[in-house]
Amino acid sequence: MTGELRALTSVRGIAAWFVVLFHIRQSIAGLPDPALAILAKGNLAVDFFFLLSGFVIWMSYADRLRAGGVATVPLFLKRRIARIWPLHLFMLGFGVALALALRATGRETPNFPFAELPLHLALLQNWGFTAALSWNDPAWSISCELGAYLLFPLLALSIDWKRVPSLAILAAVAALILLLHTVFASNGATDLGQQIPRLGLIRCILEFACGTAIGALWLRWREDWKAYAVISGVIALALLTGWIAGLLPETLAVPAAFGALLLMLALTAAKAGNPLEGRALHYLGEISYATYLGHYLLWFAFKLAFVDASGSALWPMILGYLILVLAASAALYHLVERPAQRWLNGKGPRPAYAAA
Repeated sequence: MTGELRALTSVRGIAAWFVVLFHIRQSIAGLPDPALAILAKGNLAVDFFFLLSGFVIWMSYADRLRAGGVATVPLFLKRRIARIWPLHLFMLGFGVALALALRATGRETPNFPFAELPLHLALLQNWGFTAALSWNDPAWSISCELGAYLLFPLLALSIDWKRVPSLAILAAVAALILLLHTVFASNGATDLGQQIPRLGLIRCILEFACGTAIGALWLRWREDWKAYAVISGVIALALLTGWIAGLLPETLAVPAAFGALLLMLALTAAKAGNPLEGRALHYLGEISYATYLGHYLLWFAFKLAFVDASGSALWPMILGYLILVLAASAALYHLVERPAQRWLNGKGPRPAYAAA
């Protein structure tokens, strides 16, 4: 287990804000078409989250699971549930309050189907049981993360990436990404954001698995990091350029590019002059889960209160919402997420490893 790579935490914060802007883009009055086109792909930040999650979880837990065997699996799962579920439950409660308020005033609530609420409570809503996103839409990815957490011990106990040759690891990553592309193509999906209720879980699991392998490459190459960082950066740039030019499909190019980008960012983390090591960006990363999980329902409520029927908001109104999200993220992190995590982790037998 290694210490935190602060730059990766910072990138997580930046990615969370891309998701925020993705959800509000169509309501920003006067947004130029090029900016709108960029923000329309902000949902792809979720794919970076999945890769980064696999990277971090493998670095934090793989060795300990192999050392402790099956007996350590319940403690691992307990810590992961403590990390993701309390804030999800809090925001779901906020959604229920919104839905009840709307019903009390005679308005329709198609975004809040109470029949599906038990699935959301159990974080099973995106395991193929529903036809559309509902309640707190971004929580679909947290549901998929739970699936990845349940499968991770099997991966950690069956494959030790440290013992696998580098070329074989690269081949495994390529095979996983190709499989992801094949699954999407066979379902008629050309974008990663299509058919989320059906394809989101496999999207998460395969990208999460890629992230674990990238973690092993980072461990292997971090001493001679410069050449590998340059190569990774060039590969990421080439793949993204090919995708933007229409030469490569999104379902193939973006996960591969983000994997290369993740490796480059990890290799250059903690290096002198890295702007991603700054305190402010790092804090944005620390509260990024609250930003990601809290912004959507806040936007729903904000629009009800302040945005007119046209659905378009002027820049001062948008700025006010963004400030609200930042303040709410800090409050949720310090008052809900972290206290609940500490409380749940303090219950039962004490695990042998620290929270991640």
